[in-house]
Amino acid sequence: MKVDQVLNFIDSGDIALPEFQRGYVWNREQVRGLFTSLYRGYPVGGFMTWNTPAEGAAARGGVSTDGTVKLLLDGQQRATSLYGVLRGRAPKFFEGNAQAFTGLFFNVLDETFEFYAPAKMKNDPSWIDVSALMQGSAGVGSLIQPMMQLAEHDNERFATYLERLNNLASIARREMHVEEVVGPDKTIDVVVDIFNRVNSGGTKLSKGDLALAKVCAAWPEARQQFNDTLEVWKQAGFHFKLDWLLRVVNGVVTGKAPFTALANVPVPEIKRGLKLAQQYISAWLDVIAGRLGLDHDRVLFSKFALVIMARHMHNEGGRLPDTAGQNKMLAWFAHTGMWGRFAGSTESVLAQDLEAVDARGVDGLLDLMRQSRGDLVVRESDFAGSTLGSRFYPTLYMLTRTQAARDFGTGGVLSASLLGRLSSLDVHHIFPKAKLYGREFERADVNAVANFCFLTKETNIRISASDPDVYLPNIEADHPGALNSQWVPSDRSLWNLDRFADFLASRRELLAAAANTVLGQLEAGGATSTSDLGRGQGANLAEGEAEPEAAQLRELVAWMLSEGYSEPEYDVEVADPVTGEQLCTAEAFWANGLQEGIGSPVVLELDEASAEDRVASRGYHVFNTVEALRKYVRHELSQA
Repeated sequence: MKVDQVLNFIDSGDIALPEFQRGYVWNREQVRGLFTSLYRGYPVGGFMTWNTPAEGAAARGGVSTDGTVKLLLDGQQRATSLYGVLRGRAPKFFEGNAQAFTGLFFNVLDETFEFYAPAKMKNDPSWIDVSALMQGSAGVGSLIQPMMQLAEHDNERFATYLERLNNLASIARREMHVEEVVGPDKTIDVVVDIFNRVNSGGTKLSKGDLALAKVCAAWPEARQQFNDTLEVWKQAGFHFKLDWLLRVVNGVVTGKAPFTALANVPVPEIKRGLKLAQQYISAWLDVIAGRLGLDHDRVLFSKFALVIMARHMHNEGGRLPDTAGQNKMLAWFAHTGMWGRFAGSTESVLAQDLEAVDARGVDGLLDLMRQSRGDLVVRESDFAGSTLGSRFYPTLYMLTRTQAARDFGTGGVLSASLLGRLSSLDVHHIFPKAKLYGREFERADVNAVANFCFLTKETNIRISASDPDVYLPNIEADHPGALNSQWVPSDRSLWNLDRFADFLASRRELLAAAANTVLGQLEAGGATSTSDLGRGQGANLAEGEAEPEAAQLRELVAWMLSEGYSEPEYDVEVADPVTGEQLCTAEAFWANGLQEGIGSPVVLELDEASAEDRVASRGYHVFNTVEALRKYVRHELSQA
């Protein structure tokens, strides 16, 4: 089948994408490589399709209304890239980053493909917009005059350029092999198994993908409906994944953790479950933001705990519990994050907690947590973690937002009522990084959670890298009690750089005591705060305060996204996939490879070099510097 025929079939809905396929994951280098190979006549592989009745086919983007439809099992990335470049737009079934195939140009002088760079290509007739050429009704004929001028009326050079353009245009007529999977015995389970086998080096389907595929077989719009729901929370600052939402729906509808529980659930029940899941999760997110001050997902204790909280609300007739019940559930929610309740074997732990919440509600959850830990007491050593990825970073944020912590510059309470461009909360190092690195302290000490506090941006900028024994006394004089409200030890001898280690130990003790007080009040059903907090504005590293590596990582990720790579999770725990043992807290983690579902998981761990061997032995690619990761990505691009 010729390439242009494949594209026509995509337009007509005779070729579509099965719902169980993930989205488009290729990057620009892979697109460039595909077109280079096609232009040179190299083998590029073919397509495998599953021929199935169009009626009831679970496909993205719509299918033809009668007969059969060819669902792509192998070749989605090639088909999407060809369609994106030759048609100049994404196909109907597209889900991914369109920048990967937007703006591909061909140079008639050296026969190379590159993506548009204005400084290099603007007003240069040797660079040809491939999409414009393929879509233009006149085709190569429209470029005869520019090519003549480029050749400076040299007939031999002109003929060469014209031949190259004809070779480029002939890509649309390139024959592509299509292998078809047909027969009444090809159920979705069989087809998914075929898909996983032919994609052994590519995108593998998770349990959630397979479960969603079965749902979509009976409810074709399911994937879009799920993604629309996720978008609502994304706009509010909470980024959840489709697998996670399916677990919430499963928990609400069946009360079970394994996805197999959804197998025989009627579509109307799943639709209702999705609607209820959005209602329940949104309600709890409002409570968590309003009562604990955790207003964005970087400080959200545990996303999987929300599955249990949604089930509990469902058991309560779709209503939130009373204030005392909410407080006890919030205490349990905080404990799940602090102790890594779902960091390991998520499905088995979810199963235990679903059983407990169905049997005895929140009291059953708290008792089960105590059984697994021995007690729920926060100790000063628990605040010994470092980086924004520490489990106790959200705890510090929660204490700041709920216990009337005051800004060092204004003396005002750090609440959601703050207004103005410079009043969003920044992470502040009480002992400045520059001073500590100058004393040769290790990164883990410099970025200890006990060295963090939260301030307004304006105050953070004003303090900058001042010595603590200089600026802390001024704060105490100008705003008495502000330091105490942020759990800064009152012993002034600890404010000296020489006493930094002692300062950390003392502040950890104060933070642990505060955490135990708050959590104890919550568990008893009491109040959490001295003020009525609303939805907050989040906390960020200020530009002047951020680690150089943080800025480098932002720059690297931005470039990677433009090249078609996936965005990582940030400040996340990485666990052994088999035992559930916590291996490290990564600054960035690509759980499914740099491109979704392709390659091994990639970990960026800046603070604990000793973790490299431990994490790598579990099958992860591990990097201890942003520059090392950058080199790896560029190597991957060159190999592509």
